[in-house]
Amino acid sequence: MEDNTRPSSYLDDPPNSRLFLVTSKCITEDNIRDHFSAFGEIQDIWLVKDKQTKESKGVAFVKFAKSSQACTAMEEMHGKCLVEGTKPIKVFIAQSRSSGSHRDVEDEELTRIFVMIPKTFTEEDLKDTFKEYGNIEYCIIIKNKQTGESKGLAYVRFHKPSQAAMAIENCDKTYRAILAEPRTKTSPTENEYFGNSRSEHVANESGMGGYPFSADNSNYASGDVWNSDMITRCLMVTSRAAITQEQAYSLFDLIPGMDYCEMQRDQYGFSKGQAMIRYNNLGSAVYAKEKLNGFEYPPGNRLVVTYVDDGEDRTSPVGKMAMQLVAAQMMSMVWNGPTGPQLMKTSTGYAPPATSQKPRVQTDVNLPSIKKMAPSDSAVKERLFVIFNPSPLPVDVLEDLFCRFGSLIEVYLVPGRNVGYMKYADRKHANEAMAALHGKVVNGVKMKVMLADPPKEESHKRQRTY
Repeated sequence: MEDNTRPSSYLDDPPNSRLFLVTSKCITEDNIRDHFSAFGEIQDIWLVKDKQTKESKGVAFVKFAKSSQACTAMEEMHGKCLVEGTKPIKVFIAQSRSSGSHRDVEDEELTRIFVMIPKTFTEEDLKDTFKEYGNIEYCIIIKNKQTGESKGLAYVRFHKPSQAAMAIENCDKTYRAILAEPRTKTSPTENEYFGNSRSEHVANESGMGGYPFSADNSNYASGDVWNSDMITRCLMVTSRAAITQEQAYSLFDLIPGMDYCEMQRDQYGFSKGQAMIRYNNLGSAVYAKEKLNGFEYPPGNRLVVTYVDDGEDRTSPVGKMAMQLVAAQMMSMVWNGPTGPQLMKTSTGYAPPATSQKPRVQTDVNLPSIKKMAPSDSAVKERLFVIFNPSPLPVDVLEDLFCRFGSLIEVYLVPGRNVGYMKYADRKHANEAMAALHGKVVNGVKMKVMLADPPKEESHKRQRTY
């Protein structure tokens, strides 16, 4: 769909300055220009048309002069109607030559920047330096593991892509600010990173971003980030048949210690037939992998279960010995554990009578009754930001919990981290959920529930000061 007559330097310069729009076929270039010119200088609009009929295919590209302009346009225009009576448009950052998918407003790759800082900087210094560009979710200074001293490198995560783009464009050039790319197996060292501003970087973040997730996780199944020698607490489950979040959860929750389960979806919300499973201990992960890899579920469909790099360093001799010891102990349990048919019976509801079933949501909060979730294409009126301690609750439990206040659209957990977002179609329902659940304990997990975005008035004032 790319226009090959346009040079690649034009298409991707600066990075993330080009939008990909999914629109109605009746939308014209003038319609797009009228609505998007308010966000900055538009360098080009290209409607993709059928070669034979010359009719619009309902998709378009909009090229801005700046990345911050494109990101702001994406945030403001996604889900809006350009012409009365037409369907809401979808707006994404268009893929670059090196990217495999378009990026949306909640793509972490667009909100996290990587900077070079003085080694004397504290996290407070870092926040004070970059807070003028927008709301900061977290700052992390990369430190030497042995000495604890700063390496002069840091991450800053903003709430919105436009804020990260604004920081890159306007901060002092000595910070060498760029977007922090996801970690890959072939990532360069820190010195190589600064030699190539678009290369990918690997760095250890204590408790933040330890999982190499991106908008497209299809590479996990092909073995790009795992090998036969690696054993981790994190598993990728691949299924040719369609399985739901609840099915994956019910099957892998049979093994004690599961603290995370999420179906992987593409940028349009469709399931990829993959689920990410994380356990709180190595033994449970080993047991689950050996017991369920090749297991038929549903009958006739064999699951493929592989390890995924969880960011922990096990390269030392002691780490390898510990890993081998755990694996050996768990292998003996695997052969004496329940058989495949027994697992199937338990996972499909035929649990032994002696096992008492606990309510899915356990809390002392006086909760309303369960309500239906809002349609997935509903306009988002409010987002809640939730911090979990010690680990996130499963998505199905969170849906059960937050839908009780009404108009819940979606639950989104940030992969590899103890935070998530709850999207509501009604601001009143979101505020009621926040008031009832902030600081409360559910299923042994304490939650901090806050508004994800600043008030609109404050946001507009900040934009005018840029």
